[in-house]
Amino acid sequence: MSLPSPHTGRPWASVVVPIKDERDSIEPLTTRLRTVLEARDESRSAPFELLFIDDGSTDGSAEILDRLAKENPRVTVVHFDRNYGQTSAFDAGFKRSQGELVITIDGDLQNDPEDIPTLLGYAKEFDLVCGWRHTRHDTPVRKVSSRIANRVRSAVTGDRVHDTGCSLKIFRRAVVERIQLFEGMHRFFPALALMHGFTVTEVPVRHHPRTHGLSKYGVGNRLFKSLYDLFAVRWMQGRVLRYRLRQGDRE
Repeated sequence: MSLPSPHTGRPWASVVVPIKDERDSIEPLTTRLRTVLEARDESRSAPFELLFIDDGSTDGSAEILDRLAKENPRVTVVHFDRNYGQTSAFDAGFKRSQGELVITIDGDLQNDPEDIPTLLGYAKEFDLVCGWRHTRHDTPVRKVSSRIANRVRSAVTGDRVHDTGCSLKIFRRAVVERIQLFEGMHRFFPALALMHGFTVTEVPVRHHPRTHGLSKYGVGNRLFKSLYDLFAVRWMQGRVLRYRLRQGDRE
């Protein structure tokens, strides 16, 4: 399997970035993303695109995003009328994106854009490449709640992924067009992809301490909600439609 052809007319990659009150991180993140991705544009006929989904920010992030969009044609901003959550932000980004590859990354600079080329190497073989924050720089509460949720989720869904909470991922276009999202389902991207027959792998990536803003997650909205959503995903795995057409019927 190879990377998508650069001659399709669509961007070779779309980067989807959910933003909720990250005004101090937006500009440095944009600069680092452009540096990493522009280095890969040289061998491709279509450039990348950056899609920022403003999830009801109230700290001035919206104004910064709008200015960046005016300054750079590669930047597109989608504004929600209020805060809807990360799953909605990813869904809106997926539906607006045009890239053959869709790259997701957090807007708080804890994911490292410089890890994207490493994941791209695996995207030649796999439909979904997940970052694995092998060394976490989070509070003890977040580490413990994530560890419990990830272990239970992996045991129930069978996805064998250590860290579904890492937003740094690369999807092939077919994956984002096939999976249907519901509230909280961004935590189960690997299970949903596997459920529909796509290939998934996990790659260790860097994780940096938060230097700006505040975390939006705690025990209540990370551990308990993800365990509750797990029952829904397990039900979907048992009910998903799996059928194939005969070779002659595909014409």
